[in-house]
Amino acid sequence: MAMKTFTCRVALGIAVLGLCAAGGELWALDNGVARTPPMGWNSWNKFHCDVSEDLIKQAADAMVSSGMKDAGYQFIVIDDCWQVSRDADGNIVPDPKRFPNGMKALADYVHSKGLKFGVYSDAGLRTCQGRPGGRGYEFQDARQYAAWGVDYLKYDWCNHGTQDSAASYSLMRDALEKSGRPIVFSLCEWGSTKPWLWAKDIGNLWRTTGDIEDKWEGRAKFDGLGVVQILDLQDGLQSYAGPGHWNDPDMLEVGNGGMTDTEYRAHFSMWCLLAAPLMAGNDIRSMTPDIRDILTNKEVIAVDQDPAGIEGHRVKRDGGLEVWSKQLADGGRAVALLNRTGAEAQITATWPEIGYPSDIRAKVRDLWEKKDLGEMHGSFSAQVPSHGVVMVTIKP
Repeated sequence: MAMKTFTCRVALGIAVLGLCAAGGELWALDNGVARTPPMGWNSWNKFHCDVSEDLIKQAADAMVSSGMKDAGYQFIVIDDCWQVSRDADGNIVPDPKRFPNGMKALADYVHSKGLKFGVYSDAGLRTCQGRPGGRGYEFQDARQYAAWGVDYLKYDWCNHGTQDSAASYSLMRDALEKSGRPIVFSLCEWGSTKPWLWAKDIGNLWRTTGDIEDKWEGRAKFDGLGVVQILDLQDGLQSYAGPGHWNDPDMLEVGNGGMTDTEYRAHFSMWCLLAAPLMAGNDIRSMTPDIRDILTNKEVIAVDQDPAGIEGHRVKRDGGLEVWSKQLADGGRAVALLNRTGAEAQITATWPEIGYPSDIRAKVRDLWEKKDLGEMHGSFSAQVPSHGVVMVTIKP
């Protein structure tokens, strides 16, 4: 019997995903999209079920006027509650009161702004809010989404009964492929069946944790997941991510009011260090200048969008003082000094901790201050505010 060969080539410096095959089976989904982590906006975190045609149009307008589009954001995604029923032929029906002109017209409006359009559904019989789900209608729904001009599908995992997650999501993957339109496929089963182990050839991104809450830290068992809890759950999964297939630690809470701007800056920095999808979840129509500046920092976003597609990871932990590092396509490192404690503290990253020999000199640039800090030898140290981050690139 001939030995099966495995070949995987990722071109560093350009966002190209090589196919990895084993006996003809794809090692990673090859649907031509999400070669870097998707960037966009989703309605759920701020608006929940209060969605409408007007809101989505205004969000698209704001993505352009705020500078978010220029910073790399592309997708406008409607989450749950846009659908109300199915017609006599089984077609999914948008809420006629909230979306009077239908989804095709709304998608056309979003596309006219140079953006991409996304919707939400569920692998079960009903969505999390009790609207019609996709089970049994996968191919019909996929054809409808393609006809509307959908570019992104978030697919949830409520009301799934005894369904097998890999089989259910594979079915929708096949339906999207048959639709004839490239559609980013976002698996939202909350990490409950460890999708990082099986979803590489099924989805472009998969949730790795339960839902994020707009808080730094969840302090009780059922208090929800704060930023630092999600970070702890994410670390160790970095080997499963790469161009076209991403670990998803859930959407951004930046600007929703539950954290300080210092905490939001750390939240955004760490998601970029993780090569996470960047789906803003605030009201982008009325951002403060500080929140806009966080979401549109192009130097920090460049870390997230680095074409090598390598997810960062924690390299040192000393109580609540942490160092995280991400290898970049040019051989440099993005490094985050994260202070989880209640007081300002000095944090040091040494060259061996981030994968360099201790005797080299390297240029350091502060990505939030947007300034070069000069050449350093062997290590970099900084004072980091409580619940804050100092984020730099280090390049020999």
